[in-house]
Amino acid sequence: MAGLVDRFGRKHTDLRISVTDRCNFRCQYCMPAEGMVWLDRSHVLTFEEIERVARILVEGAGVRSIRLTGGEPTVRARLPVLVRKLAVLDVDLSMTTNGATLGLMADDLRAAGLNRVNISLDTLDRERFKDLTRRDDLDKVLRGIDAAVAAGFSPVKINAVLMRGINHDEVVPFLTMGREKGVIVRFIEFMPLDAQGEWSADRVVAYDEILAVAGEHFDFDPVDRGSSPAERFVYRDGRGEFGIIASVTEPFCDSCDRIRLTAEGQVRNCLFALDHVDIKALLRGGANDDEVLAAVAGEVERKWAGHAIGQVHFLRPSKSMSQLGG
Repeated sequence: MAGLVDRFGRKHTDLRISVTDRCNFRCQYCMPAEGMVWLDRSHVLTFEEIERVARILVEGAGVRSIRLTGGEPTVRARLPVLVRKLAVLDVDLSMTTNGATLGLMADDLRAAGLNRVNISLDTLDRERFKDLTRRDDLDKVLRGIDAAVAAGFSPVKINAVLMRGINHDEVVPFLTMGREKGVIVRFIEFMPLDAQGEWSADRVVAYDEILAVAGEHFDFDPVDRGSSPAERFVYRDGRGEFGIIASVTEPFCDSCDRIRLTAEGQVRNCLFALDHVDIKALLRGGANDDEVLAAVAGEVERKWAGHAIGQVHFLRPSKSMSQLGG
């Protein structure tokens, strides 16, 4: 099995699948205030098409982990059906969600075979939450976190994007919440994927600053991160861990093992890729499994050395995070 290897010898074994471009929030930094034009349902991959691509990449290319993303994956009707289809593959199956409806779905998703969940939550302050998401649903998200823990997902991770002038002062509240609930908080540096196009380097709360603030209040030690994008730290008192994903100030492109399948069937070799291969056209045009695999492998082989954020030749992708998935 040759696997999916780019021109720099990096093997890709982590598949991110965006199951929908739709969302139940209108997040300030994910989509424009006027909303977005959603894909027509006919343009979105069916469960059977998603399952086929996943099977081809697991059996033919050594993909070992699959994460379901969006938009917001829980707005896709009958999501547990897709989970059951993918759970039979020999992979670590997880999902990234905003958590708003997780309280209603956690048990069904766990029973269907989902292993882990990441919950995106950028603030613990109710008014800030309303400003960021344009919804007053913080309590629903917090209940979703509790439901995920109760359903037996392990680990449950909270992804918090820190933005200067918005929520940069919430490092300690997030870490305290994580220790109390038994979940792993991961702080993510603000990346230039906001729908408004307002990103600037001075809005980034950097790795060093986050670590310094955390160190003023807690005792912890670093641990080996392996191929994970997060630098990990365990508390010395044994009450869990937290992480920092320093995508901007300390990029981890040299160890990245991810590829992405968007809701409309595009395979992208990087979150910041400017191009893609149209797998949906192959699937609906009668291509066989070998042809699908060859197309994905060719796209992975073309992957850049790195995203080049902060460099003069950086080019921002045309799609925002809500359209690409995590």
